[in-house]
Amino acid sequence: MTKLLTCKDLELYYDHIYALKGVSLEIEEGETVALIGANGAGKSSILRAITGLTRIWSGEILYQGRRIDHCQPDDIVKMGIVMVPEGRRVFPYMSVKDNLLMGAFTRTDRSGIGKSLDMVLNRFPRLKERYSQAAGTMSGGEQQMLVIGRALMAKPRLLLLDEPSLGIAPKLVQDIARSIVAINRDERVSVLLVEQNSRMALRISQRAYALTTGRIALAGQSVEMLNDERVRHLYLGGEL
Repeated sequence: MTKLLTCKDLELYYDHIYALKGVSLEIEEGETVALIGANGAGKSSILRAITGLTRIWSGEILYQGRRIDHCQPDDIVKMGIVMVPEGRRVFPYMSVKDNLLMGAFTRTDRSGIGKSLDMVLNRFPRLKERYSQAAGTMSGGEQQMLVIGRALMAKPRLLLLDEPSLGIAPKLVQDIARSIVAINRDERVSVLLVEQNSRMALRISQRAYALTTGRIALAGQSVEMLNDERVRHLYLGGEL
């Protein structure tokens, strides 16, 4: 497999408080990689560093062998790295259609945009049913499908997902988990998944990193981490 993203010894502070302390991780082409850990462990800080929304103090971020930690966020999107932020940030008064088209703002290939739109609507049939509906009137789970679909409209090679299951009904969490697997498999999009639902994250990823207070505490194959006593105790509530 080919390395898609490499983070080397990332250091990041907020008001002189460490958010990341020498974090290193890799994502191979075609992988889904999970980042698990408690609130404040540094998971979202890693995503913000990769997307250029927060500048690292030291270390390197390489995408396809090119250093990107000094690039602007919009240039990083154009390279193929797209983030779905925590909190289902839809444009509430715009229709589902217009929300989706906003995801393609960096693209000029009209026929390709149309194909992407068809792909998203087939991937998320609920969005097709609510195509002309104002996004803010949909349920939380439907809005989460919308923001993932909007990210796919940018035609990413690497999709960063920040807590996609947060505050969503259990049945829709299963739907979203299945959609992440399908996006990785069918669209050949690599995924970096940040999740507090550690069990779900480990079940749908190939590899995982477990963070504790800004450091990588554990790393390995997801299936092995599911059965690791330390992971079970610290991240899975003691049970499988």
